[in-house]
Amino acid sequence: MTPSHGPNDLTLIPGDDRGINYGDGVFETLRVADGAVLHWPLHRRRLQWGLERLKIALTDWSTLESDLAQAAGEHEAAVLKLIVTRGSGPRGYRPPQMTHPRWFLQVGPMPDYDPAWAEQGVLLRLCETRLAHQPLLAGIKHLNRLEQVLARSEWQDEFQEGLMLDQEGRVICGTMSNIFMVLGNQLLTPQLDHCGIAGITRQRLMAAAGLLGFACEERPLSLADLADAEGLFLTNTVFGLWPVRQFQDQQFVISDGVRRLQRLLQRKPAKRR
Repeated sequence: MTPSHGPNDLTLIPGDDRGINYGDGVFETLRVADGAVLHWPLHRRRLQWGLERLKIALTDWSTLESDLAQAAGEHEAAVLKLIVTRGSGPRGYRPPQMTHPRWFLQVGPMPDYDPAWAEQGVLLRLCETRLAHQPLLAGIKHLNRLEQVLARSEWQDEFQEGLMLDQEGRVICGTMSNIFMVLGNQLLTPQLDHCGIAGITRQRLMAAAGLLGFACEERPLSLADLADAEGLFLTNTVFGLWPVRQFQDQQFVISDGVRRLQRLLQRKPAKRR
């Protein structure tokens, strides 16, 4: 990834930045296509939500968006990571009264995912690492991702994704994705009121599912619920939708409905005039 800078021409992260000392900040993983960030309004809304949760007052949105546009404009297809921290502060957990939020941009190529994963489906494993409950942080994309790091270290390349449960054994998400269960014309996805990230692609799919005749619902899900599923699929900003072809002893046939959802997510938003 090629790092860029935030305000004040910062090309290196200072040692007193609260983002690296305490994970005091949020981030967004953005997909760039044709020199523009896709679905930026949705990402901005979640970014604002996360900043409000952490009580980080970012005011210079125009400069941030100008930096984003400049970085995206240099690439035909890329992944752009936006990190926003509370900025510098003295030692100790207590946030300083006066803060100057800082942002950083990292630009990298699109991952070299095997096209067969989107076409034929992926292998999903069950992670041993469990997600802790913290309702104040549930849904937002805060900088502390140690649970995902530990979960992803459980396997190498024999699986494409791992499913994470919470401390009570409820299904929550993948290490880098949200999960949906297909049951007839119903799409079920886990509630994320105690932990997990409310993904942008998850949000897009839930909003558009009705156009294809699906009823979408958030609810608590267990492994026993997944055992009744007719299909499973994963979503995230970078890869869109991956059908699951096998989870534990279950094998799934990818339905026409899932294919239609996949194509729907692949549509690029209309450019603003």
